[in-house]
Amino acid sequence: MEQVYIETSKMLRALSDPKRLRIVDMLSCGELCACKILEAFSITQPTLSHDMKVLAEAGIVKERREGKNIYYTLDTARLNAMHAALGRMFRDKPDCICHRK
Repeated sequence: MEQVYIETSKMLRALSDPKRLRIVDMLSCGELCACKILEAFSITQPTLSHDMKVLAEAGIVKERREGKNIYYTLDTARLNAMHAALGRMFRDKPDCICHRK
């Protein structure tokens, strides 16, 4: 279970930035080119690259290159796993940490 806490906290840290949350919201509609994401913000390309690196390292987004363009999608399997882990943490269950003595 400790690994679940570590992985979930990495993802939550990456999502704690409002700009990155907005990027995730944009990607919920499907794959986007970095150039399209950049158009939605008043930031530089290096700033976007940093934010996308944080999201990718946390396992929230996947990237693919096509020529000089980078396309991003949500890693739905990882996000679903985080959602399920949080659901387990937020409810009482027989093996819950709060029942340990």
